[in-house]
Amino acid sequence: MKGTYNNHERLLKIILAPYISEKATFIAEKNNQTIFKVVTNATKNEIKAAVELLWKEQRIEVKSVQTLNVKGKQKRFGRFLGRRSNWKKAIVNLKQGQELNLNNYTASEVK
Repeated sequence: MKGTYNNHERLLKIILAPYISEKATFIAEKNNQTIFKVVTNATKNEIKAAVELLWKEQRIEVKSVQTLNVKGKQKRFGRFLGRRSNWKKAIVNLKQGQELNLNNYTASEVK
């Protein structure tokens, strides 16, 4: 998969949504990091390139990326057992003094 992170269409599809939770906002304030839900087969290099591409007008530079796979929970629907799907979480560490503005980002702007 060498060189696949340069594919422009692929980079636009990698980041699915920002992940907002109490822990995520604490991390964002303390460590200058942002958490995203990403495609399950995305690599760290692809995630880095995608963030820098989507916020290139803000001139965002990514310092590092950490990823982890979140296993889906088993849920019960009446008498049937179901399972939520697995997903991948990416923790993006930005360079000092930079901040992502998630309020101006919409999926229609990317297309």
